[in-house]
Parts: sequence; structure tokens; C-alpha cells
Amino acid sequence: MAGCCTHCDHYGQEGHQHQVVRLTWIFLGSAFVINSYLADWIYGTNPLVAQVSAAIGAIILAAPIFWAAIQDLRRGEMHMDELVALAVLAAMTQGDFRTAGVVAFFMLVSLVIESRSAQGAHEAIESLIRLTPTAARRIKDDGSEEELPAADLQPGNRIRIRPGENVPADGKILSGETTLNEASITGESLPRDKAKDEDVFAGTQNLTGVVEVEVTRIGTDTTIGRVRELILAAEKTKLPIMRIIDRYMHYYTPAVLMIAAMVWFFTNDWNRVIAILVISCPCALILATPTVMVAALSAAARLGILVKDISDLESAGRITAFIFDKTGTLTTGELGVTRLAPREGIAPSALLHAAASAERYSKHPVALAMGALAKQTGLPLAEPHQFRETAGQGALANIDGEPVFCGRASWLRKNGVSDERLDHDDKEATEGLSAIFVARAGKYLGWIGLQDRVRSEAKNALAELAGLKIKRVAMITGDRVAVAQRVAGDVGCAEFKADCLPQQKVEFVNAVKAAGYRVAFVGDGVNDAPALAASDTGIAMGAAGSDVAIHSATIALMNNDLLRLPFLVRLSRQARVSVYQNLSIGGMFIVGGLVLSGLGLLSPIVAAFMHNAGSLMVIFNSARLVRSGEELEAVAEQPRGEQALAAQ
Repeated sequence: MAGCCTHCDHYGQEGHQHQVVRLTWIFLGSAFVINSYLADWIYGTNPLVAQVSAAIGAIILAAPIFWAAIQDLRRGEMHMDELVALAVLAAMTQGDFRTAGVVAFFMLVSLVIESRSAQGAHEAIESLIRLTPTAARRIKDDGSEEELPAADLQPGNRIRIRPGENVPADGKILSGETTLNEASITGESLPRDKAKDEDVFAGTQNLTGVVEVEVTRIGTDTTIGRVRELILAAEKTKLPIMRIIDRYMHYYTPAVLMIAAMVWFFTNDWNRVIAILVISCPCALILATPTVMVAALSAAARLGILVKDISDLESAGRITAFIFDKTGTLTTGELGVTRLAPREGIAPSALLHAAASAERYSKHPVALAMGALAKQTGLPLAEPHQFRETAGQGALANIDGEPVFCGRASWLRKNGVSDERLDHDDKEATEGLSAIFVARAGKYLGWIGLQDRVRSEAKNALAELAGLKIKRVAMITGDRVAVAQRVAGDVGCAEFKADCLPQQKVEFVNAVKAAGYRVAFVGDGVNDAPALAASDTGIAMGAAGSDVAIHSATIALMNNDLLRLPFLVRLSRQARVSVYQNLSIGGMFIVGGLVLSGLGLLSPIVAAFMHNAGSLMVIFNSARLVRSGEELEAVAEQPRGEQALAAQ
């Protein structure tokens, strides 16, 4: 942390080679210090050998500390290194080289442990995202393969991926079928089957078949590349309490020096001064927050929860209201046509033909469901012209020179469609279904009923949120009241709001915030971007491969498992408790150590040992969070049938 603990700066970011050099340096210096004790025992009448050995060991061990302190002073900064360097120097000037050597030894060992722990936390995150292979098999125009570095791939290239290989870039399957392990992207340990026209992501592992893929995104533009950048960026962000520590740490060292000077003035005891300088090193205090947050980020990333800013992770534990979008969030979003209701004199095939043709090129779930039914029944579709889609209302296209409207009944009326049967169907016939009303050349043709499935884990997830004392849980949707009521009943959500346009969702979020709640909005990140941005915490579902979801939300779930939400709240609360515990531990060791040192009850060597003990307690307390969420991974590994039975 710049400006706080230069031990963490100088030593925490080094590689394995530097660790080996440092350990060798510690071993060499400690050997001389230990030899001084042996020399005392062997040559008791001649202390010179012991003194020289202790002096050499102390100088070797103190050299890195002195160098770090000098570098700080050259930059015009004052941090923890100066306190340690002064303590060691004071012991040396008193001729107590053994104390100087032992203090320097403990401090360097502490640095090794701290930097290794930080490196381990970084590796835990990097291991999730350092999975993109270095080579790829590109298919040339003549059908032959050539192997080239994955970095040389370009969008539009065709590549072949064999079983056991990792996917080198984001793309779309052109041919073949396979099963992919997408845990690195979604946190979902259960493999997913993939076929033609489905997306694949860089860093995922091909398990079974051979597939040909067209590259769509490469390098840092891939989903895993963006995830990596956002996770590492989140590590660099700070909580308010971390910024406060940074701000006042500049005054900490001068204050400690003043206390040490006062103790020396009244006692003239250098051992007390040295002990004060050693025990006041605030490494445990400074490590209190970042170690917790890195551990929490690692646990979240392992389960496919992408947090953009550490403050977003911290604030998740203070959420008091969850607002869920319905389609694609509480439900699967995979609509299926369950009813064709043409008016008298209109064949069901004519109704489907008009609607599916008009929305032939739309990507809306309703359009895809109607297109799928037309394909399944072998119904040929006409070419739509002048296609236009109105968000939250419907779509218009010319079919064989006639305008076809598909959408809400109110939207059809607004566009001049007036029919008593339309009014009747709008009020009576479509209860419990999502309905699309269809008109052609101004004449009402009938309606098409669709329904999507509620996610199997939705009810349990909302029940867990209630158990976490979330005060308000609501569902909001653009669907009709009857549909919203059915879904709300299925998932156990007492509050819902139907017939909402995108702007009305934003207004509802703002109204809940104005009522004093801290609001999290959960949506699919595409149609719900305004509501996600308006909430205190925007959570996008199924964000893998979605630029809009990753950029519009503060937190993105790379999969669609709603059970990640109560886990996120628990993780945030556990992290906050751990931070307070760590700050208490660090403060207790410093304040208690200062009092004991000032009273002459703490020797410099014991002070160095206590400093290490405080730092280790903080690190181990933080490390407990890394394993959070393992129970969710165990559930994900169960076969789907077992999960369904467990849910019942």
C-alpha cells in the first residue's frame, strides 16, 4: 500500500526469485547471530569472538531494512521502515548487536510471511483467470491447420479446438458439438454442452468433442480478459477506512518518535526506546483491511462474482432491499409458446406466420420463442421490411406490403387498432400468460401466449435473503399483473409491480431509496441498465460475454445462480467483521506494547516477537474468508436431478 507500509510495497510485490534471495540473506545473517551465542558458550572468557559474530550477523540482517529506510527518506517519505531502522541502529550504538540482530531477524521473517501471504492471495485470483493458452490452431483457406501464438489471432479467424485444450479466444461455434468447463468464467463447476452458433469463452476448457470456432474477441477484449482487468482494478481500490489510515499514517511515525524521546528523557533506558520503536511498527494495523478484501475478492471470483470496486463488496452487506427483474432473473428467460389464440376466421398458422415473420430478426426472447415454434412446425416465414422495435412496447414490420404490429394491447390501440375482441382478450383471456397481441393491416388477428420457467433456486435464494434480515424484497416486470402474480407466488415474493416500462423501473428504484432503504437491483444487464445504474448496488445476472452487463452494474454474476446473492451478502458481512477484528488485534498489540515497553516490562526481542504474532494473527484471520462459499461449489457439482430433489 503506497504511503502506508513500505514493507508491503518493497517486499510484497516481488517474485519467487527475490524471495529465495531474501531467505538466503536471512539464513546467513541468523547463522552469525546464533554463532555468537555458541561462541559465548565455547569461549566464555573471550567475548570478542561472540561480539564480532553478532555484529556481522546484525549488519547482514539490518542491511535490507536500512536500505528501505534510506529509499523512503530520499523520496521525502516517512513510513514503518524508519522505526525499525532506528530501533536496530539504537541497539547497535549501545553495543548490543545480538538484540539488533534478533530484532532485524524477526522483522525480516515477518516481511517474508506477509509478502508470501499477499502473493498467495494474488495467485488465488490469478489462477482463476490465467487460463488462456499461448498457442492456437488456425484453419487456413484450404482447410489445413497452422499453429500460431494465440496473441496473433484476429477477429474473423477460424480455429479448431480439440478435447483437452483450452479455448484461446472468445468466439462462436461454426461446426461440431462439445462439452466445456466454464468454471473460470461463471464459477459453475458443472460442464455445459455447446453446439453450433453458441458462444465459447477464452480460458474455458474443451472436454469432449472437436469444434471449429470463429474468433470474435481476442486478448484483453475477451470476457476473461475484461474479468482479469476488473478484478485487478478492484484490488487497487480502497475502502474509506483504508484512505483514512493512509491519510494519518504520515503523522504516525513522528508521533511514535516523540513518545520514544519522552520515554528516553524520563528513564534514560535505551531498551525501552528500542522496544517502543519495534512494537509500534503498524504492519498488523495496515494489513487489517487489504488482506480481508483480497481474500474476499478471491472467494467471490472463484464463484463467478465479479466485483468492480472493493467498496461495492463492502456495501453489499449493508443492503436492506432487493428488487428483482422478472424475466431472465427470477425466471430463466427462455420463453416458450404455450397457446395460439386467433380470432374467428383466422387460422393458428396465419397468426403465428404474421407474428414470427414480423419479428424474424429480433433478438427479443418473445421473438426467438415464436421463431423456434415456426421452425419446429416447418412453417416458412416471410421477409420483414422496415422493421422497427419500440422498447417495452412491441415491434412493427411490413410483411408482403402490409404493416404487422406485435406487442402490448395498449400499443396496438395507440397505433390505430380498434377491436372489441382485443379489449376482451386483454382483460380476460390471457390470465397467467405473457401475451403478444397481433394485428395486420389494422385488423386484429389474435394473441399468442408465452410462459417462461421460474429458476429452480429462486425460492430458496429469496428465503435465504429474508433470513439475512433483508427488510424488503420486491419483483418488478413489464409483464401483465396475472403473470407477475404467478411468478411472485412461485418464488415467495410478497411485493411485486407489473406493467412497468424501463423508466418506471427506475422510478420504483428511486422511490424505494427515498423510503430509506439501501437498494440492490438485480437484472439481466441489458434491458435493465438504467435501473442497475439508479440503484445503490447494481447486480447483473449472467454477465458472461455481455459488455453491457459488466459495464452497467457494480457487481456482475457471471452465471445465473441466484444463491450467489445471499452468499454475497454473507461474504460482505463476514469481511466487515474480519476487518474490525483485525483492527482490534493490531490496535491492541500496538497500544498494549507501547504501555508495556514504556514501563520497562517488554524487551526489544519480545517486542519483535509480539509484532510478528500480531501480523500473523491478522493474516490468518483474513485467510479464513478464502474458503467461503465452498458449500455452493458442492451443490453445483451435484447432478441436476439431485439438486431438484434437494430443493424440494
